[in-house]
Amino acid sequence: MIGRRAGTNRVDMRRDDSLLTRFVDSVFYYFRLAEFEILFVLFVVIAYVIFKDLTSRPEYNRILVEKPGGADIWPF
Repeated sequence: MIGRRAGTNRVDMRRDDSLLTRFVDSVFYYFRLAEFEILFVLFVVIAYVIFKDLTSRPEYNRILVEKPGGADIWPF
């Protein structure tokens, strides 16, 4: 009982833990293991959503679309 209260002897407690506790522990273990990859994918998804939002607006889309007057590099 003292080991359980003090947080020691974690290996023996593994069998006594509930299914929910073991599931949450495994999720946190996976997140610590793959933290960089998860954050990188999250960054790419957020950047993609912002880019798609900007290019869907007509006033910003003019920058990316070729001008009808020809292939002028500096149209101003």
